[in-house]
Amino acid sequence: MLPRQAVPADAGAIRGLTRAAYAKWVPRIGREPMPMQADYDRALREHRFDLLFVDEALAALIQTIPGEDHLLVENLAVAPAFQGRGFARRLMAHAEDLAASRGHREMRLYTNKLFAENIALYLRLGYRVTREEPFLAGVTVHMAKALSIAPPGDPHV
Repeated sequence: MLPRQAVPADAGAIRGLTRAAYAKWVPRIGREPMPMQADYDRALREHRFDLLFVDEALAALIQTIPGEDHLLVENLAVAPAFQGRGFARRLMAHAEDLAASRGHREMRLYTNKLFAENIALYLRLGYRVTREEPFLAGVTVHMAKALSIAPPGDPHV
């Protein structure tokens, strides 16, 4: 199962999956997380989305934004019915491959400090906490992971 890059017609499905995936966090933080409020029509024009499907159902997505020397994961979401199947890991690996192929030396992401399960996953994937900052009534945790970049023409890395 390979991710496919999203097209503008996917906005409604992306919105629906994101709202369903993030709904569990509302009681924990007392508000809708920012991805639940995003304008996905606009985001699809400005950012890259890669989607994983199981049969015809959208199972997971990753939204990335390129920086000068890094790739930022803006959103990673897995539909509740598909959680626990490794789709988040698969999409993170896909994003890291994409970043490396574009010469980026680092992956970055951020998450709410109360999303302890997410932070634990990112730590297991090799990310480290780079800083924390207040956001609304909570704390945002910024994380990063260095990537190995092969020199042009070097097939060994």
